[in-house]
Amino acid sequence: MSTCSADLAPLLGANGTQAAALICSQFAATTSAVDTTYLLFSAYLVFAMQLGFAMLCAGSVRAKNTMNIMLTNVLDAAAGGLFYYLFGYAFAFGVPSNSFIGHRFFALRSFPSADADYSFFLYQWAFAIAAAGITSGSIAERTQFVAYLIYSSFLTGFVYPVVSHWVWSADGWASASNLGNLLFHSGVIDFAGMIQLLSASL
Repeated sequence: MSTCSADLAPLLGANGTQAAALICSQFAATTSAVDTTYLLFSAYLVFAMQLGFAMLCAGSVRAKNTMNIMLTNVLDAAAGGLFYYLFGYAFAFGVPSNSFIGHRFFALRSFPSADADYSFFLYQWAFAIAAAGITSGSIAERTQFVAYLIYSSFLTGFVYPVVSHWVWSADGWASASNLGNLLFHSGVIDFAGMIQLLSASL
């Protein structure tokens, strides 16, 4: 019997066990719905950062290159989404894994799992493309379109996921949730990481 049912049953009288089980199951379903809604709303807010990066880029280039830089930002999200789907999520959160890099869920195979679902993937994808979008304004008009696309794909498909695995994955070598971690036996904690760990545990 779950803790919720065990605590609630004595308060409900003769048929308390069945009533407590019903109430607790409804509460669990509501909790899951609220958690998923919060996670999706957070993902949409992070994705909205792409609009800010697009405006920054548009203001950083000459007027004749504005359309090119806007297309670059759109393809940032598209190519980033593809490469994060194929490789990135597996490298970042493919647990169980080693402390350096994840190695499960390539192309979201065997997903969703007990630890994460598609809302968590969307949230992580939004962070990955935001990391790629941050640099787009600084290299505007300084790179060729294809070169930037390759860079963006590599960043969202490999670089960002590996580093995020170190800190945000339960198996990462610097993660605070890894009890046998290698970083002073305490791990790294940052605000975004704490939000991700909390949302994953809910």
